[in-house]
Amino acid sequence: MTFTPSPASALSVRRTTVDDPLARPLLDELAYEYNLRYGSADDLDRYPPEEFAAPGGAFLLLLEQGRPVAGGAYRRYDDGTAELKRIWTHSAHRRRGLARRVLTVLEREAADAGYTRIFLTTGPRQPEAKGLYLAAGYRPLFDVSADPESIGPLPFEKHLETTKP
Repeated sequence: MTFTPSPASALSVRRTTVDDPLARPLLDELAYEYNLRYGSADDLDRYPPEEFAAPGGAFLLLLEQGRPVAGGAYRRYDDGTAELKRIWTHSAHRRRGLARRVLTVLEREAADAGYTRIFLTTGPRQPEAKGLYLAAGYRPLFDVSADPESIGPLPFEKHLETTKP
């Protein structure tokens, strides 16, 4: 079966919660991927769901014809900084720019919430995530020429233009 992407107009954003049943397939696949790459998915349980809820955080799903194809979240890191977490695209929908769309929405919502900076880390065994953040204008807070395995979690930041006074 050949996959044919649907038009962009078929995509919608759903602002929801981590415990929304619609999020479960994406989070389960993310846990599976973490287990394959790192031997553990403990990071997914590090923060309580309320950290990804308003007013300090957000959790969203990108839906295509009512089904989740990508998602992501942010939480309060400090007074001016949002931390991105759980950026994920379902394996059947990769290479379509969906993670970049999620990133754009999260950046806009974090700016609307008054954050002026975004911080995130990604694992050293996730080169596609590293590539995404570099392409989206995130500044690496590590030596990009070093072996990622020698660094551990790879930190990035991006400064935002806030839309609130």
